[in-house]
Amino acid sequence: MKIVHVLTRLLRAGSEENTLACCLAQARHGHEVLLVHGEEYDPSLRVSVAGALRVVTLGKLINSISPSRDISAFGQLTRLMRDWQPDIVHTHQSKAGIVGRLAAREAHIPGIVHGVHILPFVHVGTAQRLIFLAAERLAARFTRAYIDVSQAMRDICIANHLGRPDQHHIVHSGFDLARFANAKWPQEPHLLLGTAAGEPKPPVVLMLAALEPRKRHVEFIEAFGQVVDRIPNVRLLVAGEGSARAAVESAIERSPFANNVRMIGHHREPERLISLADVCVLTSMREGLPRVMMQYLAGGRASVISHLPGVEEVVKHGVNGIVAPAEDVGAAAAAVADLLENQHYRARLADGAKLTDLSSWGLDSMCERVELIYQSVLESAPAAARPTEARIRDGLAKQTLGLPGF
Repeated sequence: MKIVHVLTRLLRAGSEENTLACCLAQARHGHEVLLVHGEEYDPSLRVSVAGALRVVTLGKLINSISPSRDISAFGQLTRLMRDWQPDIVHTHQSKAGIVGRLAAREAHIPGIVHGVHILPFVHVGTAQRLIFLAAERLAARFTRAYIDVSQAMRDICIANHLGRPDQHHIVHSGFDLARFANAKWPQEPHLLLGTAAGEPKPPVVLMLAALEPRKRHVEFIEAFGQVVDRIPNVRLLVAGEGSARAAVESAIERSPFANNVRMIGHHREPERLISLADVCVLTSMREGLPRVMMQYLAGGRASVISHLPGVEEVVKHGVNGIVAPAEDVGAAAAAVADLLENQHYRARLADGAKLTDLSSWGLDSMCERVELIYQSVLESAPAAARPTEARIRDGLAKQTLGLPGF
């Protein structure tokens, strides 16, 4: 197959990691893969995958609504797809999902698939909700399949008339489970924690999330004082990068508890950070089903998660984690302090996390499910739109011989 993935942004966040894992697996399986991303990207991340698949940057594709740039991005994507003639166009993220599917329709691509990592019309202002919902309904008319990261995302789509139930497929966002289950502490942890070498490890709270306003880092840092009041030597590790970095740094600087907060940016071994933590926290106000939540569980750590659609599919309050009220970041901070003070309860939740069945979040499971969905989409496409037999035979021959280009 020839497959195009389209992303609005290529940064170090969950939907991008999910997409890149699929791209790399598909390339290894002999498919010809093209990754198209917009203006915002991490150069080092782009370089890390460029050797395994083709990567194209579209400067006109941006996250915010901009009619002139959106029209230009639509034109660029349409020309690219007409030239490349993929069998599958798989879009991700809100803006790329809309512009990419419109372009694929214009270019007469047989298999148009959209990955629902997050929904742009949930927990936003009325005007933004109406604009995105109208655009999503337009794109839904020619979307052949949806790949939803959770049952909740699927249910919200169907309730808003975005695709038929039979078009939706739940595929959890996969990762290497063993990597997190077997992780050890980082080397020289005192450097991360700001403590002296050889000093006993203080209680550690980890917030592992892209630095975006919807993750509510600033609000949690502002509420973290109540944790410090009860556990004075606690450390909060803020791990991640993103557009809100300056705002998060400013919140730390003005906090009277700045010495208790350590901002460490992107870390190449997040599983080691989870291993180091006593409690993990996520206070997002809008998500799909964040796989960092599963990574906390895979790492066997007690965690506090703000309620999101779909959280209850995995986190059982009081069994393998704490689910805090969505609107109350202060309640999440209070729950963190409670867990740090109650070792027995914390250990019980950690044991519950270790026993959680995460098999459907395995990397191989995700990639296999996605490929089966692609095949189903192409098999159900009108005969005139399917890949020709000659093209399939040529691709299979290249795959058998280990040749590039398929």
